Amino acid sequence: MKRNANLAALLALFCAQPSARAQDAVADFYRGKQVQVRIGSAPGSGYDIAARLVAAHIGKYIPGNPNVIVQNVPGAGSLTLTNQLYNTAARDGTVIGAVTNGMPTAPMLSPDTARFEISRFGWIGSTAPETIMVMMWHASPIFTIKDLFEKETVVGAVAHGTATVDNPLAANAFLGTKFKIVSGYEGTTHIDLAMERGEVMGHAGIGLVTAKARNQQWFAEKKVRIVAQYGFRPHPELADVPLFEMPKDPADRQAFSVVVARQEYGRPLLTPPGVPPERLAALRRAFEAAMKDAELLRDAARQTLEINPVKGEELDRLSAQIMATPSDVGARLRRVLDPANSGK
Repeated sequence: MKRNANLAALLALFCAQPSARAQDAVADFYRGKQVQVRIGSAPGSGYDIAARLVAAHIGKYIPGNPNVIVQNVPGAGSLTLTNQLYNTAARDGTVIGAVTNGMPTAPMLSPDTARFEISRFGWIGSTAPETIMVMMWHASPIFTIKDLFEKETVVGAVAHGTATVDNPLAANAFLGTKFKIVSGYEGTTHIDLAMERGEVMGHAGIGLVTAKARNQQWFAEKKVRIVAQYGFRPHPELADVPLFEMPKDPADRQAFSVVVARQEYGRPLLTPPGVPPERLAALRRAFEAAMKDAELLRDAARQTLEINPVKGEELDRLSAQIMATPSDVGARLRRVLDPANSGK
């Protein structure tokens, strides 16, 4: 009996050694290094706020405790950064990207400009799934979801591939809304300013987290109103806000579901392809630990940022689902989300 116990202990020790050696190697690699968190959105956006929060705390949980710095690389709704990550960024685990949740469908919807394959990225995680909504300025004539189907609604937008453009385009095509999209703003903060100036009536694809984190005073002073939300289920905080119904036509419903499903990515963090598996695993575990960090949670609460983390493995699963989208559905979506349809 004692011999068997000793044998079991030796076997456990032997099995643990490779794992321990791998962890030591990861720590040796990161010790004294600098990790860049590159953000594919403008400063002050919801993506920027969430990514900076993670960057401020994740370093203490990465083996070797590297220094973490932040760099904004805005452009084309994160497409500039995502192409950069895939094609030119270091593949050693020292670069992390924070991209919009439209990037997973970009190769399917914008194959001429999305020069990457989503299956080859290393998905680290996301701070929370996102709820996308329609938010109108108080002076606009849009008060209810019904108005969106009966009145032309002028909304600001950033670029194709982001919810600010794709969601209203899809709603127009598959649901019958009357959004008129004014695109080209650098970020959602710039759309906020356009709302105040009266250039646009509001947002037709803004995240709840973004709106809460940046515009708390607007809500308190009733300067904005939320008239609708996208999704498969209503957000608990928006129980009184109507959800866009899914299209009745099966083909339309399948296509519209692809756009809505991107919300599950929230604000994803990823690495370039080719990062050694043990370093990607370490980054994933560091992200998960940071999401439980008391200081991070206090900072998130202060900024009204929702923390409901999505693991990297779950983002892998979502990516596989998107890659399995039938080609005819992808072609249909490409026609609907063609840039020529903006403003219509």
